[in-house]
Amino acid sequence: MAILHRPYDETRGLDVEELVTEGQVAVLPAGHPLGTRGELSVHDLADVPDLPAPRWPGPDGAYPAGPGPEVHSSTQLLQLVSLGRTIMVAPDSVRAQLHDDVVAVPVADAPPVTTVIAWPPHSRSRAVADLVRTALRL
Repeated sequence: MAILHRPYDETRGLDVEELVTEGQVAVLPAGHPLGTRGELSVHDLADVPDLPAPRWPGPDGAYPAGPGPEVHSSTQLLQLVSLGRTIMVAPDSVRAQLHDDVVAVPVADAPPVTTVIAWPPHSRSRAVADLVRTALRL
């Protein structure tokens, strides 16, 4: 079982139930000029010179070339944003986890993110069924 986010995670070949769909926000260091705007566009975030995009490892473990910091986890990414080293785009619900050293600004034209619970197809497990029912209820 997994909690996945479409359109970023692949759900083909799995049974899924949608939990929530939400917009996205740009998370920026507090005090950054873009943080004062009411909303941003994907274009606004394409090349922010003082906040290069983070670099995640590929399937082989290698990082793509670029000026942004190498990241391993969302926790590390959020710390790097608060230090003024990079920017992140995340589902709007990330706001509940943010501190005063960062700000979240809606990204008006970013695709919505749908959080799903996923499991192997044709599962007959009662525990899986109970967990799915609980997730849908919450």
